[in-house]
Amino acid sequence: MIDRDRFPVDPWRLVETSFSVDDIGVTETLFAVGNGYLGLRGNHPEGRNAQEHGTFINGFHEIFPIRHAEQAYGFAEVGQTIINAPDAKVMRVYVDDEPLTLDIADVRDYERALDMRTGVLTRKLRWMTPSGKEVQVDFERLVSFEEKHLAIMRLTVTVLNADAPVTVSCQIVNRQDGEDVYGGSAPNLPKAGFDPRKTEKIDERVLQPQEYWQDEDGRAVLSYKASNSGMTVAVVADHIVETENEHSARRLVEPDIAKNVFRVHAKRGVPITVTKLVSYQTSRGVPARELVDRGRRMLDRVRDEGVDTQFERQAAWCADFWRRSDVRIGGHDDLQQATRWCLFQLAQAAARADGQGVPAKGVSGSGYSGHYFWDTEVYVLPFLAYTTPLWARNALRMRYLMLPAARRRARQLNEAGALFPWRTINGEEASAYYAAGTAQYHINADVSFALAKYVRTTGDTDFLYREGVDIAVETARLWSTLGFWRSGDTGDDESFHIHGVTGPDEYTTVVNDNLFTNVMARFNLRFAARTVRDMADEAPEAYRALVDRLELDPGEADAWERAAEAMRIPFSESLGIHPQDAVFLDREVWDLENTPESQRPLLLHFHPLVIYRYQVLKQADVVLALFLQGNHFTDAEKLADFEYYDPLTTGDSTLSGVVQSILAAEVGYQDLALEYFLESIYVDLGDLHSNAADGVHVASAGGVWTSLVSGFGGMRDHYGELSFDPRLPRDWPSLEFTLHWRGTRLDVTVTADALTVDAGPGEAVDFSVRGRDVRVAGGESVTIPLAGQGPLLTGRPSLRQVAESRREDGSLLGASVPVATVTTSIPTVTGTVPTITGEIPVVTDYEQNFTEQVRTGLDA
Repeated sequence: MIDRDRFPVDPWRLVETSFSVDDIGVTETLFAVGNGYLGLRGNHPEGRNAQEHGTFINGFHEIFPIRHAEQAYGFAEVGQTIINAPDAKVMRVYVDDEPLTLDIADVRDYERALDMRTGVLTRKLRWMTPSGKEVQVDFERLVSFEEKHLAIMRLTVTVLNADAPVTVSCQIVNRQDGEDVYGGSAPNLPKAGFDPRKTEKIDERVLQPQEYWQDEDGRAVLSYKASNSGMTVAVVADHIVETENEHSARRLVEPDIAKNVFRVHAKRGVPITVTKLVSYQTSRGVPARELVDRGRRMLDRVRDEGVDTQFERQAAWCADFWRRSDVRIGGHDDLQQATRWCLFQLAQAAARADGQGVPAKGVSGSGYSGHYFWDTEVYVLPFLAYTTPLWARNALRMRYLMLPAARRRARQLNEAGALFPWRTINGEEASAYYAAGTAQYHINADVSFALAKYVRTTGDTDFLYREGVDIAVETARLWSTLGFWRSGDTGDDESFHIHGVTGPDEYTTVVNDNLFTNVMARFNLRFAARTVRDMADEAPEAYRALVDRLELDPGEADAWERAAEAMRIPFSESLGIHPQDAVFLDREVWDLENTPESQRPLLLHFHPLVIYRYQVLKQADVVLALFLQGNHFTDAEKLADFEYYDPLTTGDSTLSGVVQSILAAEVGYQDLALEYFLESIYVDLGDLHSNAADGVHVASAGGVWTSLVSGFGGMRDHYGELSFDPRLPRDWPSLEFTLHWRGTRLDVTVTADALTVDAGPGEAVDFSVRGRDVRVAGGESVTIPLAGQGPLLTGRPSLRQVAESRREDGSLLGASVPVATVTTSIPTVTGTVPTITGEIPVVTDYEQNFTEQVRTGLDA
């Protein structure tokens, strides 16, 4: 998946050893640096040969009217798209007036590296000019985790074999509204075509100039106000020149560009270092002049502290992050490198979001227009809650602050409570296609699920009772009005149904009783009821304030619980599986095996109505429910559901592989679990979906952590109870990760034979390992022997077998059920006996307990 000559394995760095323009957009993403607020794409400082000269600020957006071909009531009306902020990355080098241009330059040595221990992007190259000058050019770029608004770029040029005139041109450019007059786009870029995943383009001018100036000390200022959103931005840059060579400076400032050009009479072997300190400030309404003042004060402070101090603080911050967050895979440096790159992307997307959301692409690209989705709550927040709870709380506060807009949206759709937008930046719904957007009401339950996970992981009832409870109550209220009651055939067996919704699988839309939605709504209703009752008992003053604030009727909690208990959970008795929705099994199965790769992903090659008629999944839907609410499904149900839906899942969404990996590990498909994990971990590093150029797939990166910890590490926290059932791949000697559980740090080590938990200072922690209750006191360690790995399966049903396994009446064709290899280790008093392996038919009665299936096979 990766060219290891060009991108060698290094457990702590992503390294590139040669420049190529062919995949320039992908490498811009891979080598982007950010802190959750500010992101700089991995453009080269020369400012040429780029697919997207990107500088992005979380939440900094423009709005525009959505023009529907046919308007209807309640359609989203105002679109939002992230703005490409003024680009301060440009630091061009000229020697003998010859520009350094990487695609044609005679570059003798080259290395670019993102060092994840220091949080710094570096590039070192040796350039031979046409006149024979040998020039060493070293570059560093940092977006500070400590100083939210700060970026630092440092360029050092040394002419090694002669004296020569050297020029360094530092620029700030408004790329949002202007073409690059220097030919900054890379040649042979892919032709733009239809792709709903890309950002919208605005033809009108977006950034209106406000204050702009330069001073004699090299400080440059550009500031703007967005035409329609009214948001403001200010960029303030200082330039520090350090050299023993004679030098001078020229300056230019215009509304859309600021230049500081340094001319140096370079002596042989005498370096020239130019350091650029840049402050980015944004606001939803503060005048640009005030933002300029903030930037000036910050840069004054940074210069007083010293540039080297910022690099030292960055390294210290990263060291602390890795102590909390690192996951170590024994014996596989390639996987270790990819894992750390994914985890570092989560830090770069969330660390300083500070009350903003976590965009689907973080701040690494413009894909998905910088919008927030459910990605954060389901795929990113578990990592945040277990490693840096403050970041999780900040992300949840974003949803709390969006409640007023969510209430308005619910009323617009004739529902009570609140309905969170499917995709948004400012809290308003920005999804123009309601069938795969607004109809995904499960966003409400996803947010409440994330809230519950955070509270159970941290014990932070203070946040829950002050702000979080409003989310729980208002989302539960929506389900109570969106759903409806239906009596059974006898008239006395009532069930609660939710119709007209779309689940996570966007290839099946606007259906009745989507299993994922119903299962998650049931959780949401129960969580809200339990929370308000706990408040009444434990925090009566906060409860009374809640009743007054939300006009809560004490009877609402009873109604929520009644609806939850009666929630319709589709199940096919004949197939022994959970249908994805009420009529899913009535559809024809899409022939994925004979669908050419040239027609993938399906959404780019088939009309939605074509896709909607088939049993075919963009991403895991039922399987995701099996993971998130796994305590409500039996082992046999999980196996049957996984075997049915896995061959129907295209993987056209990068959100799918991680969940399929987790469930494959749980039901025993060990090799398949590893296969899906590898697809997920290399989504961006290998550009497996051909769209890494649009930005990092942040949710997939978060899912990699969950795949490791919950898939192979077997960690679950159902009912707020911590448990482990490890499923380590056969060739992994060990897996180590850190969890923070209610204030106590737990260092977990998994091997084939044992699970060890080292507890840091704090309260004792209770957990279980394969059903065995364990307690570890603060500051102590406990090791639990592991007796084998449980049932292991190899092979899986093909798509054709799934299609053929249903008669017209929906019953199973036993002859079409695939053969699987079952492997298990049997514990004895003295240890584990040799592994038993054999070919046996999978039992066709999926209602039979899974362990009985294994036992039957072994007896046979």
